Amino acid sequence: MSDPRYPIGKIELPGTLKPEARAAAIASIAGLPNQLYDAVRGLDQAQLDTPYRDGGWSLRQVVHHIGDSHVNAYVRHKLTITEKTPPPIKAYDENEWAKLADANAPIGSSLLLVAAIHDRWVHCLRSLPVAAFARTCVHSDRGAMTLDDLVALYAWHGAHHVAHVTSLRRAKGW
Repeated sequence: MSDPRYPIGKIELPGTLKPEARAAAIASIAGLPNQLYDAVRGLDQAQLDTPYRDGGWSLRQVVHHIGDSHVNAYVRHKLTITEKTPPPIKAYDENEWAKLADANAPIGSSLLLVAAIHDRWVHCLRSLPVAAFARTCVHSDRGAMTLDDLVALYAWHGAHHVAHVTSLRRAKGW
C-alpha cells in the first residue's frame, strides 16, 4: 500500500540536471498554478476543510502551505543565484505555520500568490545561463544543494501537494 503522505513518491535530488530534465522541472514549476487551481476548483468549504489523510493538513492548509513554501523557495533561488556566498537556507516549522489564521482563511489569496510568484520565478529561471544551475547553497536540514537540486525539489513539491488534493478528490468521488 502506498504512503498517503507521498502520493507521487519521495524526492530524489539529482545534484545536476540534464538540460531536458531541467527544462521539464521548470515547466512543472510553470504549470503548477493552473494545476493547483484545477485541483481545488468546485470544492466547497467543508471539502476544503477535509484533511487529505488521517492526521494531515486540510486541503485549505495544503493550498496555503504551497503559497508559504513557494514564496520561500523563490527567495532561496534568487539568493542562490545572486549572492557570492548565499546565506544558509533556514528551514521553518511548516506545521506551526499551518496553525496560523492565514493558513485557515479563504484560499483565493494563496492561489493568486502562487500564480504571481511562479510567473516571476519561471521568468527568472528561464533567463539563466546553464552555469548558474551549478551554484550552491546550504540548507539547514538538507545540507549543500545546487540550484538544480532546488529546481527539482520545488517541481516535485508542487506536484506532491496537488496529488494530495487530487488523490482525496478521487477517493471521495468529488
